[in-house]
Amino acid sequence: MVHSDDGTLDAIFAALSDSTRRSVLERLGEGGGLTVTELAQPHGMSLTGFMKHLRVLENAGLVSRTKEGRIVRCELSPQPMQEAAVWLSRYEKFWAGRLDALARFLYHQEETAWRAQPPATKSAPRSPSDATSTPPPTKSGGRGPSHKR
Repeated sequence: MVHSDDGTLDAIFAALSDSTRRSVLERLGEGGGLTVTELAQPHGMSLTGFMKHLRVLENAGLVSRTKEGRIVRCELSPQPMQEAAVWLSRYEKFWAGRLDALARFLYHQEETAWRAQPPATKSAPRSPSDATSTPPPTKSGGRGPSHKR
């Protein structure tokens, strides 16, 4: 099944596939627009290298940039993330249904196995002191370090 938004979803998931870009989105999600320099600082890479990551996010529509003089600020654009969440929610319903069915099956298996077990035989309760203990060592440990005089 092909949708007109497949290219958009491809760009969003490709952008989210990198930990640097996910980190940028997390920071922008904490509120307020941050400058490119502020966003790049914790990643320990060149500004040129960081700008490539920023371009991927921008092309996916996840980030928007505004320029005020020489300062470039970035802000999170939530709409594409919502589109991806809607797409994922269809599969969440599918997997939730499958996992619920598996849980019911396992519960039924456990109940059936429990009923099939023979009744436990009654025996005298065991005392905690019935357990065997390890005997103390018979020899002392190895020889200690000798001191040269």
